[in-house]
Amino acid sequence: MAITVSLINMKGGVGKSTLSVNLAWHYAAYSNWLKKVLVVDLDPQFNASQYLVGVKKYQEHLSDGKPTMWEIMEQHTTTPTGKVGKLDPKKAIRSVRSIKGGGKIDLIPSRLELALSLKNPGHKVDLLKKSLQKVESDYDLIIIDCAPTESILTTATYLASDYILVPVKPEYLSTIGLPLLVSSMEDFLLRYEDSSLELAGIVFNGCSGYAPEEAKSKSEVKKMAAANDWHVFQSEISYSKSYPKGAREGQPIFRTSYARTTAASNFRQFASEFATKIGLT
Repeated sequence: MAITVSLINMKGGVGKSTLSVNLAWHYAAYSNWLKKVLVVDLDPQFNASQYLVGVKKYQEHLSDGKPTMWEIMEQHTTTPTGKVGKLDPKKAIRSVRSIKGGGKIDLIPSRLELALSLKNPGHKVDLLKKSLQKVESDYDLIIIDCAPTESILTTATYLASDYILVPVKPEYLSTIGLPLLVSSMEDFLLRYEDSSLELAGIVFNGCSGYAPEEAKSKSEVKKMAAANDWHVFQSEISYSKSYPKGAREGQPIFRTSYARTTAASNFRQFASEFATKIGLT
């Protein structure tokens, strides 16, 4: 069965979507494993969706009336595409890339209306888990890109996940989302005592090398991590303009035009350390 990992931080702008997409590319096409990867976009801003398939194909998906994460979370209710009954999650999956040798990337896209699910949260919390259970045998890894808020989507994510990965930018206010995450996970594990959810660790993302500020921010994060017995990955992901450029081009850091080899090598180093931590072999 697939290993399911969610990228989450209660603070926005930490690079969750970019990290999700590049991890998917790495494990599917740029590692020795050629994994079958499903990216689940659980953020109403749908950044990961547009990054993976581009604006045009994303709009085509919606125009064709194909289901998204909203329809999955709104089963048995009415949406702009009609009455949603019991939904086969495979109908929401869009193929992104098949890799020679067996790797592949698929996507369950999101849409802006997913935010409306938060207004009527009743009886939805287990829909994500149940949907992924129906398709997980087709994949080695499922990556969930989460919204930076505490909501029913957060609980749904916890229920569906094996591991949580927390990207943090080493800058002022970098720890602002961590106390909320601590409280959120503690409340979840108290309520769902049989859950095997684990926090895989914290990764410093977008490191620029500005020593004074970054050193102080990293120290604050590491202090909080130590207090909660959270792992901090040794590998760090450096800042590179090639990441936003890659999003525009629809390419990972490994294929982005004029991307420095050091940026790609730096990302691979973290991806390898992360794979070891979660047992993705």
